[in-house]
Amino acid sequence: MTLELFFKENPRAALAFSGGTDSALLLWAALRAGADVQPYFVKTEFQPAFELEDARRLCRELGRELRLIELSQLSCPEIASNPPERCYYCKRRMFTALKEAAASDSYLLVIDGTNASDSIEDRPGMRAIRELGVRSPLREAGITKARVRLLSREAGLFTWDKPSYACLATRIPTGSPILAGDLERAERGERLLSSLGYRNFRLRIRPWGALLQFDIAQLDRANREQDALRLLLAEDFPRICIDPTGREGD
Repeated sequence: MTLELFFKENPRAALAFSGGTDSALLLWAALRAGADVQPYFVKTEFQPAFELEDARRLCRELGRELRLIELSQLSCPEIASNPPERCYYCKRRMFTALKEAAASDSYLLVIDGTNASDSIEDRPGMRAIRELGVRSPLREAGITKARVRLLSREAGLFTWDKPSYACLATRIPTGSPILAGDLERAERGERLLSSLGYRNFRLRIRPWGALLQFDIAQLDRANREQDALRLLLAEDFPRICIDPTGREGD
């Protein structure tokens, strides 16, 4: 299976579009193949503002209208209580809303950007997607994350080297209720860190403040700038701690 063959066999589909590297390449490939693929962005409390900005920018550059679905995840107790299966309930709710919107626009097939490097075993979110019949063309075509980045660069997509991003809900420890104020604090903090040139990092909320996890390549810099980072984040976090193990890979 190739992407070209997939879109030849499935010339009309709705795309779960995040503005990330994977869904960006998928939209580009679909349009290049002449398919009628409509991107949908499901906006919840868990997506930071820059994700929607990137999605809109990409759609403008590719000449495709982005359709926005607004959904409150915090209104769902099974999600807001943040149980171990939170991602299952969250993904199922998001893709159910997307499927309903797509069906009303006469798109019966829904696709997403899961690639061949993504592990699908024992992942609650992936289970929800499979149950709803969502297909993953990149995975079916055997396209890995590294290949996604290479093809995206060749296609001139600005997302080719965009770091992978997990939703803001992952910044809250499992079992701790997800509060809108905590999500806002996490987003503000990560925006400030991004403004300093940090990439591929996470700010994890803890009862005492924030745990900062930096890419291995930037860990030494973060340790040197620890006092400055403490001042930068002091308004929202009384204490910060830098994870000495850092972050690796995508």
